[in-house]
Amino acid sequence: MDFRYSDEVRRAKDSGQPLVALETSVVAQGLPYPDNLGAARACEEAVRRAGAVPAPIAVVDGEVWVGLEDAAMRRLAEGKEKLLKLGSRDLAVAVATRASGGTTVSATCELAAAAGIRVFSTGGIGGVHRGAAEHWDISQDIAALSRYPVAVVCAGAKSVLDLPKTMELLETAGVPVIGVGTHELPSFYSRESGLSLEHRADDPEAAARIAHARFELLGQGGVLYTVPPPEEAALPRNEVELHIASALADAERQGVRGKAVTPFLLGEMAKRTGGKSLKTNLALLVNNARFAGALAVAYARLAKR
Repeated sequence: MDFRYSDEVRRAKDSGQPLVALETSVVAQGLPYPDNLGAARACEEAVRRAGAVPAPIAVVDGEVWVGLEDAAMRRLAEGKEKLLKLGSRDLAVAVATRASGGTTVSATCELAAAAGIRVFSTGGIGGVHRGAAEHWDISQDIAALSRYPVAVVCAGAKSVLDLPKTMELLETAGVPVIGVGTHELPSFYSRESGLSLEHRADDPEAAARIAHARFELLGQGGVLYTVPPPEEAALPRNEVELHIASALADAERQGVRGKAVTPFLLGEMAKRTGGKSLKTNLALLVNNARFAGALAVAYARLAKR
């Protein structure tokens, strides 16, 4: 695949430094400006402080970029043009039509794997939407996690989803879900979900050993690491559920469907929580990036043995 690399990422690849992929849909569609730009920069800095190099991925004017220079990141954040929300299925269209857009989890997994990047940090993955038995709204993320050998660090699946069904589908797809310091699935805004996890890793080194075994020894697909949001920023699970139920009802009344659902719900959550959910989102993004950086460093040490 023909990639364009930022200067920082190219230097890192040439010198064998560990890299962490970052999605950019959170910049182009997920958060309002200028919070989105601030979040992107904070995540990049968290990765650097952990000893790795950040590699945000996007399509800009039909070119796939691994690592974004400041002007390109600002362009995505300001949103002064039509920006696509790019899953794996949309990449060919974006490249062929020379469009620009932010990559979701599925597209970032695919492109990171093709670029040889084994660790990817995001906020929360997509999964099975509530009411999927009627409308079959299931994210491409799960198929990508199953297929591509990338360690995805997140705060669980987005809490607007049907979490039990999402966990069942991840199991069916053969994706191991590892709790980072916990045996309970975090639910994005909250540290708990009521769903138990079979597997746990308490530090980056343990997490790296699992990823290394899965990718290098067994030749399998992705692995999901779920990191609870920072305790001081997390929201009570019951409060979140009440807000989500109300916001989903509004989405149904307004005819919000498909890709538009998550951005709509994130915006509604920010309104209904007086901005608390936005602060939680920003905090967990940086927290995940910090762990992903440490994981990438630990993985690189294993790979050199």
